[in-house]
Amino acid sequence: MSEVQPAKPRPDLLKWAIRGAALIGVAAVLYVIVSASIKPKSDADLRQFAKGELVKLVVPSAPTPTPTAGFTDADGKPMTLADFKGQIVVVNLWATWCAPCRLEMPTLAKLAAAYQTQPVQVVAISVDRDADLKLAKDDIAKNAPLKLYRDPGYKFAFGLKPTAAGFPTTIIFDKQGRERARLSGGADWNGKEARALIEALLKE
Repeated sequence: MSEVQPAKPRPDLLKWAIRGAALIGVAAVLYVIVSASIKPKSDADLRQFAKGELVKLVVPSAPTPTPTAGFTDADGKPMTLADFKGQIVVVNLWATWCAPCRLEMPTLAKLAAAYQTQPVQVVAISVDRDADLKLAKDDIAKNAPLKLYRDPGYKFAFGLKPTAAGFPTTIIFDKQGRERARLSGGADWNGKEARALIEALLKE
């Protein structure tokens, strides 16, 4: 009695099986790569920068929405933070009669100069009354490249949640327009802590 030899797989079927397995492997690798690339990045923990010159920095437990209250530019043109969409915005509320405001202004100017080629805006909003507009313009002129923005009616300052506790108050908004940190009182905004904070937000 002759033995029955097991049928050998046809070469063409074996070839297609190998190709199929290879394609499945490639698809799996591509899936992992795409999933990793679209995975949302977590927000940087800015509390680590609340030291040194920024020791009074307050970081909300969760980013807060963009304030809708407006302000104006030096010529009276209405503006909101939405005009700076896609940029990190360092808003500084100040006044010519505020000594700490004038003391920290040069450090804000240096911060603005350092990031002129990047999506960072330092928005110095004066709360001076109209009668003191010339004084505010003179102060800003001494601190290029800062530009003058105005909020004489405190609409923006009081529209914040929580409202500004006093002056100066500096609020930092991320590229999505969310408030990420705030500091009441003067600080060195050209110091290493401030630079590190901005760099952390730029990487998000």
